[in-house]
Amino acid sequence: MGTNLAFAFNPLVGTIDGMSTISQPFEPLGRLSVDRSLAAQLLGVSQIGAIALVLWLVWTLTAIPLVVTVDGMSEPVRTHRRTLAPLLADLGITLDPADRLTPAPTTRLRADIHVVLERARPMRLLADGRDVRVQTWAATPRDALAAGGVIVDEYDRVLLGGVPIGLDVPLPLRERTVTPPTYAQNYQWKGLHTEALQLRVYRAIPVTVDDGNVPFTVRTTAQTVGEALREAEITIYLGDKVQPSLGSPVSTGLRVFIQRSTPVSLRVDGRLLKTRTRGRTVGDALTEMGLGVSGLDMVSPPLDSELYDNAEIRIVRVREDIEVEEDIVPFETVFRADPTLLIDTQQLVTGGAEGITRSRFRVRYEDGVEAQRFLEDKWQAQQPAQRVIAYGQRIVPQTFAAADGQVLTYWRKIRMAASSYSAGTAGVSPDVPWYGKTRTGDTMRFGIVAVDPTLIPLRSQVYVPGYGMGDALDTGSAIRSKRIDLGYDDSNLVLWRRWVDVYLLWPPPPTYQITWVVPNWPVEPK
Repeated sequence: MGTNLAFAFNPLVGTIDGMSTISQPFEPLGRLSVDRSLAAQLLGVSQIGAIALVLWLVWTLTAIPLVVTVDGMSEPVRTHRRTLAPLLADLGITLDPADRLTPAPTTRLRADIHVVLERARPMRLLADGRDVRVQTWAATPRDALAAGGVIVDEYDRVLLGGVPIGLDVPLPLRERTVTPPTYAQNYQWKGLHTEALQLRVYRAIPVTVDDGNVPFTVRTTAQTVGEALREAEITIYLGDKVQPSLGSPVSTGLRVFIQRSTPVSLRVDGRLLKTRTRGRTVGDALTEMGLGVSGLDMVSPPLDSELYDNAEIRIVRVREDIEVEEDIVPFETVFRADPTLLIDTQQLVTGGAEGITRSRFRVRYEDGVEAQRFLEDKWQAQQPAQRVIAYGQRIVPQTFAAADGQVLTYWRKIRMAASSYSAGTAGVSPDVPWYGKTRTGDTMRFGIVAVDPTLIPLRSQVYVPGYGMGDALDTGSAIRSKRIDLGYDDSNLVLWRRWVDVYLLWPPPPTYQITWVVPNWPVEPK
C-alpha cells in the first residue's frame, strides 16, 4: 500500500524549492530550533567582537605615544588627550604649585614630547602653635620655614627630627621609599613615597641680665638660667652669685642678677691658693674662705683694705715660745798622790759635778721658721765640782815564777802591746853609720827592747813571758805609752803581734822617773 509523502504530516519531511524531500532521521524538530537560536547569538557576539577589535585597532593606531617620568621613574603612556593637563588627571597625578613640570600643562601633546615631573619635598613645620605642611625645594631650614611663612631669627632654635640644626645648614638628602608593585598598580611612581621632614621652631624669649653695670637683654631658647648665660657667652666663676640660681627655669620677662667675685691669691701655711671672693675687704674675703687669724698672726694688706683684682693676700702665722738652754761645763778630774795606796791602784775621793748655766729665751716663729730670739734671763743652776781620784805611790817588791822556774822580783806589771824588730827591719839604711845601733848606742841584738822612756826608763830591765829578759836600751817613733818592741838578731827574728804582761824588775828607778798613772793607750781590744 503506498503513501502520499507530499501530504503526509511527518516531522522529517522538508520542502526545498517546491520539492518534497525526506531529511535524515537524526534530530527531532525542537532541538533544531534551539541550535538555530544559539547560532544566531554566536553570530551576534562575533560581530560585536569584530567591531570592538576594529575599534581597538583604530584607537591604538590613532593614540599618541608618550614617555612620562615622575621623580626619576619613567613609564610609556598612550593617550588621545589633546593637552598635558587632562593626561595628568587620567594618570591620577595631582600637581602642587611647587612641583616642577616640563612641558607646561597647557602644552599640546605630540609623539616627540617627554613629560618630566619632579615633585617638591614635603615638609612639616611646627611653630607658634601651628602645624604647617608645605611642598618646597628649600635647601636649608631657613628657606623651608620661609616657604611656610614662618620667619625666624638667629636667636630662635630649630630642631630637625628632635636634633638642633643651624638655619643655614644644608638639609639632609631626600629619602624615598618604593612600595613593591601589585596587580592593582599600573605605574611605578604610584608606589613612590617621600617621608616629610619635620622642623620644630622654639622661639627665643628676652631675658634681662644685670651684671653690675648697665643691664642688657639677651634672647634665648634655653630652659634654665645657666644654659641661657652659657649661650650668651657670659662667663660665671665659681665665686660669683647668680639670682635666680643657675638651675632656675627661664620665663618671659626674667631678670638675672650677677654679683661678681674678685680674683685673689692667698699665701698661707706654706701654700699658694688662687680663688675668687665676693668680699669687699681682706677681712671679708678671709671670713668667706673660713680662714681665721689670731694672736700675733700678721696679714698683709691689712684686714680693712679694699680688695682689687688679682690682689695677693699673705698670712704669716706667728707664735712665741719660751725656751731654756743649758750650757754644760764638764767637771775637772784631779789626780792626787796617796803614798799609802799600792802603785797602779786608784781610789775615788770625790765624785765631781758638772757646772750648769741656764738661759731663758723668748723665741718668735713666723710660718714655723725662727725669726727672732730674745734673751730674757741667765743664771748659774749648778756650780762645777772637781772629781778627785787618789793614785797609789807605795811600791813593794813582788815575785813570780818564770817559765824556766826562776823566781823573779818585780816592782810593777803593765799590760802592753808587743811587737818585734831587728836591725834589718828597723827601717834604717845599712849605709848610714848608725845602722844596727840602739838609742843608747848599743849594738842591736836579741834581749834589747824598745820602750817609751816616759813610762819605762832607759836601762831598766824587764821580763816578757815568751821572750825572756830584756834591757830597755832603745826607743822608736811608734813606740808610745803601752807599746813595747822586742829586739832580735836578723837571723832569729820572730814576729810578735799580741798583748802581754810586762814585768819591770826590781829595783825601781828614782821616784822622779816614775809615771805614777799609766796612760790608757793603746786600748786592748776585748
